[in-house]
Amino acid sequence: MGNVAKHTIGVLVDNEAGVLARVIGLFSGRGYNIESLTVAEVDVEKELSRITVVTSGTPMVIEQIKAQLSRLVPVHKVSDLTTDGPSVERELALIKVAGSGEQRVESLRIADIFRARVVDSTSESFVFEMTGSTDKLNAFISLMIPLGLTDVSRTGVVAISRGPNPL
Repeated sequence: MGNVAKHTIGVLVDNEAGVLARVIGLFSGRGYNIESLTVAEVDVEKELSRITVVTSGTPMVIEQIKAQLSRLVPVHKVSDLTTDGPSVERELALIKVAGSGEQRVESLRIADIFRARVVDSTSESFVFEMTGSTDKLNAFISLMIPLGLTDVSRTGVVAISRGPNPL
């Protein structure tokens, strides 16, 4: 039995009603966990969307997921962006921190180090916008907890292969 590892899988699908439900149903019906899920139309003329799923499993489980996804009717292509070659992954988060005095100053200092932008400010709070790897966002969020973290909203991982070829 292999090691459990996190994989980012890109799925190119027809942009039609019910496709996302079928993909999610494949995961839930077999007990596979979805750690992150994003969907966006990527080709208006061909009516194609990309579903990006982050999941974990042994190499055998990941191969089963990819094979089962490939068999779904509206799926055109399945790529394991973790293993199929170089790729770029990013996530966006909005992080609200409420505080005053030194905590407020410290949250701004840490935000500067992490290159988080202030997108909203009141006399009692900041909303930071931050993009980067999931690990980077998690590190920033954990540092904000003792400084007055009150809310977080995240997009989930988006990913794309490097180089000239799609997906």
